[in-house]
Amino acid sequence: MSHVRTLRVTRSELPAGVTAIPVRTPLVSPGDDLVALILRSVHGIARPGDVVAVSETAVAIAQGELLAAERVRPSRLAFAIARRADPMATISQPESIQLVIDRVGYAKVIYATLLQFAARLAGLRGAFYRVMGDAVAAFDGYTGTMPPYERTIVFAPRDADGFATSLTRAAGIACTVVDANDLGKAKVLGSSPGVRRASVEAALLDNPHGNSDEQTPIVVLKWRGAGANPLLDADSS
Repeated sequence: MSHVRTLRVTRSELPAGVTAIPVRTPLVSPGDDLVALILRSVHGIARPGDVVAVSETAVAIAQGELLAAERVRPSRLAFAIARRADPMATISQPESIQLVIDRVGYAKVIYATLLQFAARLAGLRGAFYRVMGDAVAAFDGYTGTMPPYERTIVFAPRDADGFATSLTRAAGIACTVVDANDLGKAKVLGSSPGVRRASVEAALLDNPHGNSDEQTPIVVLKWRGAGANPLLDADSS
């Protein structure tokens, strides 16, 4: 595997010995057989005992869960919220926040916005996201998305557990669908049975997937340490 880049994972949450290998793939398009694409891409790299972590964006795009931003007509409320949001946040894009409004209604969004304003005066952050929860998490804004999706809103993937399990059945290798970013956050949205989700999230906090034009929506996590594999349950290793 001399042609691939291997990154040592150093996190206090994990024992020494976990490594991450970002895997470059062809551009993922709607309708692609993503399982087949992944199997071709990780051939000779992944093996039983590893965990294949797949970007939620790649899964959603292959499923056709996306919408061109030009097809959304933001309201005044959407523009007002977007102007006051962190530039890297999904809600900094009026088109994305309009989709949130369409999902939950104006009343809930206004309530969350007012609560966010009051919380900031008290030195607290994140009130808007706590109120909105999955309504915001369901959309992946287009900040940092590589061409040709730089003006595309990507929705959450359908049945992330089912997708991960289907890849495991085809390859015999554990799989997760993950949402990771450069802000030190990683969340497993779905996995095949036996994956220790908290350990996978810890291994991906430094976002080896990348968040720009790396075109590496797959990361293979390997255990090369002593003792039991911290990424998998004992009967799955």
